[in-house]
Amino acid sequence: MKKYLWGVFFGSFFMLIVLRLGVMKNPFGESTLLSPVAVNLSDPLQLINPEAPPAFRSPESAGPLISTATLLSSLFIDRNFSHEVESSLLTWNRMGHLVNYSQGLPNAIEAIREAQVAWESLMESFNKGKQGDLNESSLHEVKGKQCPYFLNKMNATEFGSDGYKLRLPCGLIQGSAITIIGIPNGLLGSFRIDLSGEQLPGEPEPPIILHYNVRLLGDKITEDPVIVQNTWTAAQEWGEEERCPPSVPGENRKVDDLNQCNELVGKNESHKFAASRSSISRNRSRDGRYFPFKQGYLSVMTLRVGEEGIQMTVDGKHITSFAFRESLEPWLVSEVRISGDLKLISILASGLPSSEESDHIVDLDSLKSAQLSPKQSLDLFIGVFSTANNFERRMAVRRTWMQYPVVKTGAVAVRFFVGLHKNQMVNDQLLNELQTYGDIQLVPFVDYYNLITWKTVAICTFGAEVISAKYVMKTDDDSFVRVDEVLASLLRTNIRHGLLYGLINYDAQPHRNPNSKWYISIEEWPESSYPPWAHGPGYVVSQDIAEAVYKRHKKGQLKMFKLEDVAMGIWIAELKAGSLRVTYINENRIYNEGCKDGYVVAHYQSPREMLCLWQKLLEGHEPVCCSGR
Repeated sequence: MKKYLWGVFFGSFFMLIVLRLGVMKNPFGESTLLSPVAVNLSDPLQLINPEAPPAFRSPESAGPLISTATLLSSLFIDRNFSHEVESSLLTWNRMGHLVNYSQGLPNAIEAIREAQVAWESLMESFNKGKQGDLNESSLHEVKGKQCPYFLNKMNATEFGSDGYKLRLPCGLIQGSAITIIGIPNGLLGSFRIDLSGEQLPGEPEPPIILHYNVRLLGDKITEDPVIVQNTWTAAQEWGEEERCPPSVPGENRKVDDLNQCNELVGKNESHKFAASRSSISRNRSRDGRYFPFKQGYLSVMTLRVGEEGIQMTVDGKHITSFAFRESLEPWLVSEVRISGDLKLISILASGLPSSEESDHIVDLDSLKSAQLSPKQSLDLFIGVFSTANNFERRMAVRRTWMQYPVVKTGAVAVRFFVGLHKNQMVNDQLLNELQTYGDIQLVPFVDYYNLITWKTVAICTFGAEVISAKYVMKTDDDSFVRVDEVLASLLRTNIRHGLLYGLINYDAQPHRNPNSKWYISIEEWPESSYPPWAHGPGYVVSQDIAEAVYKRHKKGQLKMFKLEDVAMGIWIAELKAGSLRVTYINENRIYNEGCKDGYVVAHYQSPREMLCLWQKLLEGHEPVCCSGR
């Protein structure tokens, strides 16, 4: 027994030495400790930061304590990077304190752990390329791993033992669509479509982002045909079913302004539908009620990714909508699975995320960002929220409002803040993109919607700590920003301290409906209203506020809140309660839900609309919208 204890002791001591050696100096050679991952040999579970809790228990499991040092160590090791990669990590290496806030946000520990795995795979690929380990055939293979814009399989009539699977190598984005043509057949005519993610080690099955189950002969609840939508994860198993037609009449909420279930489904036919009787009649159930599927009849089904959820159309008619659920987002989808009684004829996935090959870009030099010097003084820094596979949106921003003269001359700097992806192909392309354009700041976690507040911290960190900008702006990669007008408006205010500029909401209340995308529980925010905050598509804070956010983050004094724009309002209110004099400037020309002529910021703009807006500015110098949104 004593020998065993001595063995454990020396084994533990050896592991501590290995961890200690693994934590090397920061790749930028700064004297300050940028990555707080050095291990205290007297207590392997503690960080050097004395205010950090020693360890965290994963909220999704009852497993052993997770050492923060162990969790973060491989994310901050010096690897002799190229200058381009080093520049993309200027924020990364100042964000080791994020783990201190893991208990306040869903999936936080998981996002860091998953980033650790993705980072190791990415660095292995990076080092192979740097060391010339790739021969000519391997280089050709790597170049061939471009995220495809579309995938199709015709004559997909043969199912395997577990159905048919179509791999989606780079996930889905808003606008992606999956079209399935097939005929319900067999004894029951029931079939399933699953959009599944990557299976993690130790999990029995991969997560299901959308389970679409067509039951032509009903189920235990009803004898009538029904569509059931749901999700599944290893941690929470099946979620709450959403049925079409709904079990309880009147339960029919909106997703992307479309009904969760088309009101025609399950209803008796009437003269109102006479014009489309030929297409509806074949879909009648035994009692004459409308249902979009029928045994023996061809169906054309399309699942389309929207802003809030996934829509299903059948034969051109919208049938169902399904809102994204927490931590189950479209970029996570890696495979389409089709099983059951369906004669599959073809499947097509279109609008998939795909990056441009730099070899084919004629305006490449004009799209590259100017290098920034440490603590460089700027009039304005703009941080843009983006996700790893949103290649097309970033290219649209580079070709449009990043071409403003004040950006090209360096008075204003723009950087995209991007988390890692679970898919290595996406990360490989992201690495190539950041080396090509020099405008991406990586953050050390995998992107989840509930963690976007961490990106706000990252933007403040870059704007106040890495460089020295008079003003720091946050925006999204689907927002068109009139940079010249934002800068002119800020100069007109002549306010350099305590400023929040944007579309200010003074009387917002937390959403208490659990079905809301912005649901906030009593535990998360017990008060009946929020302090003033500015809508997320575009707001600006003065340097002192950005600096205070960074310093409070470093000390563990920030309240983490999953609505990032509201979180900024909360932090400013706390500063105001102290000694800071705060000025709120409302800008009505920032449009939160689309575009209106005269805009300063227009939200929800597609890459095509971005290019159109820019062209209109170049031609007439007037901020005129390109669509009715």
